[in-house]
Amino acid sequence: MAILVVGSVAFDNIETPHGAVKDCLGGAATHFSLAASYFTPVRVIAVVGKDFTAEHEAIFTRRGIDTRGIERSEGLSFHWTGSYSGNMDEAKTLGTDLNVFETFQPKIPDAYKDSEYLFLANIDPVLQSRVRSQMSNVRMVCGDTMNYWIADHSANLAKVLRELDVLLINDGEARMLAGERNLVLAAEKVLAMGPKTLVVKHGEYGATAFFSDRSFPGVGKALRPFRAPALPLSEVVDPTGAGDSFAGGFYGYLASQPELTPAVLRTAMFYGGVMGSFAVERFGTERLQNVSGEEIDERFKLFLEISHLEYAGV
Repeated sequence: MAILVVGSVAFDNIETPHGAVKDCLGGAATHFSLAASYFTPVRVIAVVGKDFTAEHEAIFTRRGIDTRGIERSEGLSFHWTGSYSGNMDEAKTLGTDLNVFETFQPKIPDAYKDSEYLFLANIDPVLQSRVRSQMSNVRMVCGDTMNYWIADHSANLAKVLRELDVLLINDGEARMLAGERNLVLAAEKVLAMGPKTLVVKHGEYGATAFFSDRSFPGVGKALRPFRAPALPLSEVVDPTGAGDSFAGGFYGYLASQPELTPAVLRTAMFYGGVMGSFAVERFGTERLQNVSGEEIDERFKLFLEISHLEYAGV
């Protein structure tokens, strides 16, 4: 079933202990759509400038991603410059040039109106709400946000949260949103704001899903939190986009299934980890462009081995 993702398509300048790249294709919608495309059809709404070429578009279309919603505008695309050092758990932003993204007004093509799943990537919550209001018949809505919107646009963000089936943010953002240091208590407060389910990303330590009594119709009660590990990797080349790739694997798997059940959502957490682990192995989206189905299956089995007693031979 098709996912419609609304977010950024950008160019990144990245420096890590493993080297540096300039003007590599990035952005939340890019990482998300590439990761999700291995599970289900994906449609993208974004804006790019004249520096976005046919070669860049081919990165999407080779994966079967529908790019009719990518608007071409005069000027340059969104550019981000950042560097990583030490354990590379957080980027140092050296430059942000919004360019054509500064005046982005998402336009939904008629051909996208039948999308059954909607992902609202990290953009202005006003735009997220506007898109959500035009997609009233979707089966499921998942959204992301960041500390800037939490701190300075809380009223608009509150409207978005009430419309989400799943909110997918990192642990620092969850604590900030709730004003609570303890993550379990923070999750309770965030769920009370409206999302049916909260998925908190912990970077190299995996992710945790927190549930409300609205997470699964028919269950009638909130389930206990579920923790999925990250895959221990001997080398991380570039963490940029890992969280968006996790979101793509997670939501792509959900959209590929006939119904949402606790078992399906737990499995989706592992597939999110699978796609996030591929993303960090190369700069930008290089690795995500060339993953095989066999590699995804093999890495999923590896996740099971490191987290299930029966697979570990115990």
